[in-house]
Amino acid sequence: MEKKRPLGVTVLAIFALIAAIVAFLHTLQMLNPFSLFGGTIGFFGVSILGAILWGIMALIYLWVFRMLWSLDQQGWLFISVLSALNLILAFVSIFGQTTWMEMLPSILVNGLILIYSQLPGTKAAFGVQAK
Repeated sequence: MEKKRPLGVTVLAIFALIAAIVAFLHTLQMLNPFSLFGGTIGFFGVSILGAILWGIMALIYLWVFRMLWSLDQQGWLFISVLSALNLILAFVSIFGQTTWMEMLPSILVNGLILIYSQLPGTKAAFGVQAK
């Protein structure tokens, strides 16, 4: 018998897919520095390292999207931790010569995911007790 996916889980899965696209975009920016918003791109002078980190985040987000889409209860924990790690990576990228405007899509998407994943209704959809 197939479980029905709650709306909150579907929304969170779509957010995870958007975050994967944004992380992949940052990977491409680090590999071949191009600007979307007129800022500079860099990662402490070693852009290949930034590309590898953002690429890993993109792949993990795709994995988490699959977990959420198939209603795996551990998906909530993974997306909460991953969005926090992506926010940290975005701020580290800013300290490593990338401008705020270039990291803004990642900050907004991951901040939204982190906030949305902590809402009581979203937690309840995954069976997590709200405190």
